[in-house]
Amino acid sequence: MSVLELPVLLLNQNYEALNICNICNIRRAAVLLGGEKAEMLENGRGELRTSQAIFDIPTVIRLIYMVKRPIQQHRLSRQEVFLRDGYICQYCGKKTKDLTIDHVMPHHKGGPHV
Repeated sequence: MSVLELPVLLLNQNYEALNICNICNIRRAAVLLGGEKAEMLENGRGELRTSQAIFDIPTVIRLIYMVKRPIQQHRLSRQEVFLRDGYICQYCGKKTKDLTIDHVMPHHKGGPHV
């Protein structure tokens, strides 16, 4: 792997990580830094020398402007709700693996008044 293909952590203006995969490499980071669209926060790899200049090799850069990302909506499944609650019924407090969403009988259908 060439030095220019090493990954660089790309942060949004509010320091939120933008690239989770290896989308931003040193080559892309150099373009962003050269165009003054990003600033270098961390230089942990040394220097890159060319015949005309010496450049710091970034490990973390932050964009000058804010990139709006859509908020991902995730629907919870029944098992995820049970796991979140520790398999404890939110109505009666019973802890069991045999929970259902509607195991409590409503009072108007003959359930106990507790």
